[in-house]
Amino acid sequence: MVSVEGARELARTFLEPELPRRWAHTVGVAGQAATLAPRLSAPAEVLEAAAWLHDIGYVKALDRIGFHPIDGARHLREIGFGDRVLWTLVAHHTCAHIEADLRGVDNVLEDEFPADAVDPFLVSALTYCDMTTGPDGQPMEVEERITEVLTRYGPDDLVYQAISKAAPTLRRQTEQIAAVLAAG
Repeated sequence: MVSVEGARELARTFLEPELPRRWAHTVGVAGQAATLAPRLSAPAEVLEAAAWLHDIGYVKALDRIGFHPIDGARHLREIGFGDRVLWTLVAHHTCAHIEADLRGVDNVLEDEFPADAVDPFLVSALTYCDMTTGPDGQPMEVEERITEVLTRYGPDDLVYQAISKAAPTLRRQTEQIAAVLAAG
């Protein structure tokens, strides 16, 4: 079983001092997950822990290959925090496979964290939490979030290119979770 409290403290330790805005975003994403998981019949602890930890790979101390989903998931695996499902959620959050392909590390992603290790619905739930939370932790519609990311990065940036390519999937995953929520 994954410790949500442990995930929160680990994320706080890494993000709050170095990346306070990323920390604010993470608090919002985790808040979404805490509210959402019971309503989705999703494994609440795993979803919430992944929400807390999804961006820890951004901190300098964990930067190994320069791609935060893999760097964060590797760190969690190295310290033995969580299990393969948690690591895979962190590694694959928010269409990470698309950016991994553009960066030429898609083989690393799949070799170390095979996507089939986690329920795609759980990946969609984490994407929903990430894509409906703004950079300062505020609630945001998915279209607004996509636009915000594209505006923050320029067209020459790999993140911009990845989000542009991922946008239809991000919309579909977010709509999938919103439909489940609307159905009660």
